Amino acid sequence: MPIVISRTVITTLPSRRSGEAAPRRTSRRKEPYVAILALVGIAAHLVLRHALCTPHAVSLLPLQLTLLVGGIPLVFEIAGRAFRRDLGSDLLAGIAIVVSALLGEYLAGAFVVLMLASGQVLEGFAVGRASSVLQALARRVPSVAHRRRDDALEDLRLDDVAVGDVLVVLPHEICPVDGTVIEGYGVMDESYLTGEPFRISKAPGADVLSGAINGDSALTIHAVRKAVDSRYSRIMQVMQETEQRRPRLRRLGDRLGAFYAPVALFVAAAAGIAAGDPRRFLAVMVVATPCPLLIAIPVAIIGSVSLAARRGIIVKDPGVLEEIDTCRTIILDKTGTLTYGEPTLTEQVCSAALPRPAVLELVAGLERYSKHPLAVAILAAARAEGIPPPAAGAVSERPGEGLTGTVKGHRVQVTGRRGAESLAPGISGVLPPASSGLECVVFVDGEYAATYRFHDRPRDESLSFVSHLGPRHNFRRVMLVSGDREAEVRYLAEQVGITELHAGCSPEEKAAIVTAEARRARTLFIGDGINDAPALVAATVGLAFGHNSDVTTEAAGAVIMDSSLGKVDEFFHIGRRMRRIALQSAVGGMALSMVGMLFAAVGALPPVAGAIAQEVIDLAAILNALRMAMPPRRLSDFEP
Repeated sequence: MPIVISRTVITTLPSRRSGEAAPRRTSRRKEPYVAILALVGIAAHLVLRHALCTPHAVSLLPLQLTLLVGGIPLVFEIAGRAFRRDLGSDLLAGIAIVVSALLGEYLAGAFVVLMLASGQVLEGFAVGRASSVLQALARRVPSVAHRRRDDALEDLRLDDVAVGDVLVVLPHEICPVDGTVIEGYGVMDESYLTGEPFRISKAPGADVLSGAINGDSALTIHAVRKAVDSRYSRIMQVMQETEQRRPRLRRLGDRLGAFYAPVALFVAAAAGIAAGDPRRFLAVMVVATPCPLLIAIPVAIIGSVSLAARRGIIVKDPGVLEEIDTCRTIILDKTGTLTYGEPTLTEQVCSAALPRPAVLELVAGLERYSKHPLAVAILAAARAEGIPPPAAGAVSERPGEGLTGTVKGHRVQVTGRRGAESLAPGISGVLPPASSGLECVVFVDGEYAATYRFHDRPRDESLSFVSHLGPRHNFRRVMLVSGDREAEVRYLAEQVGITELHAGCSPEEKAAIVTAEARRARTLFIGDGINDAPALVAATVGLAFGHNSDVTTEAAGAVIMDSSLGKVDEFFHIGRRMRRIALQSAVGGMALSMVGMLFAAVGALPPVAGAIAQEVIDLAAILNALRMAMPPRRLSDFEP
């Protein structure tokens, strides 16, 4: 009897009980409008004064409106943070706005408003990252599950699934809850969740995980957990908790401003008191306006973001450009990062009965009809050796017996180690010792012929990349953290030269390891799967490798679009160069400003001349920062 599907209530997102955070509202959404207002006000003033030659008082109205509508809210916001002892680069900007208004220097004040608002808009790029990651996680979960009752399917909300329900996972759907297969044979891609690089065969009795992608065959499962308790939901919960616990990193401009602002205030106050003239205080404050911090650093960041984009690197959080060169611990995921994420036939241990090419030809002829995850690897190995797969007949794939068929007049069987023991009791003494990775056993005409071993092959550049991390980028610790089995992780670690490793890690354990390391030193984490998302958020800098998952790209501070470790090295150099140029611009500008402050403090630089001097300093700092947008002759020292 055909199955009938009835549609019931469908929701677009799982409820917050399944781990989704309510979207956070940002307090900085007004800054783009303030920046636009300041830009329009400055333009209107210049037009009125120079193009239309209106009276001076009339031409000042747009500037006064800018200070009134845009400047006053910014000043109150800065004052509130100052009362909380949060002293950053914008403190002097707030004072400069007030000073410019008192001096009647409205144009200078409007420029400060524009610079301050623009800098905050840039920093606001990273606001809301936690909610965007959780929304990406929620979008990936199916909104409904298909429950089977009698011979019909009914759709129900994910939160309405109960333990014990019989559900049908259709081809290419995402598994809605954790369960056990009770009908059907197929494969599921669990790599995003577990770190295992291979599609996993599913038969009655096999466990399935929520969030795994089903293959070409429908599977009927028995729900063993509710959606809120399933594996995928726990990843969402860990993500939310990790983001809430993550400390806020101080930006480069704020750290410099915390030193610069008190010095400027002390010099200005001392000059005003010594001279007995408040105008002396105002003159120092005009020169002290921290435009190199407010504009030069953002200009360098914008140039870096542009340069990175041209190199196939998307910077989502500009703060990572400031932090990447300070990281001293790097934690690498295994599957898809240091490896290609695909099984490869790495070893063929053959008996003396048949030569190795002959066995491979027979097995390839049989595997061309199989949907087993390892069939692709066997066929690829045959192609690499120039062996065309012959036709096969009487092909069958029964549970527990492996793949069987007739190829070139020979009966060929491909099974696992357990299946081999059932076919030929006592053969365990003949088989080679079990090792890391996956393996299959080949019988030809009932006789043992070969054991094939498969591994997730390291990328060609993995060894040289890992080797140059310490000497070239000052990483003191290199760690490998994976959800894969220890034997497989250790096999890769030996191949690429990593001695510190953690295997069999769940997303929660990955996040806990990264959090603990980030407390000891600034930490970079590189990963590519959904199971890496909590760790990406927990790290000082999270770098997504490839764009296989929108969840991972949302969690990371930057995304390497091309799965190439050479691009990771380029990002290291972009961050280092940005930090160097930003520091040159900011520190150089502050040093020149301090010289000007000393001249103003002794009365050699009146307020108007000080404002002109500050503009010259700003121009020099900004021009130096603009160098960041120009690509250097060489952007990498990595030799694959």
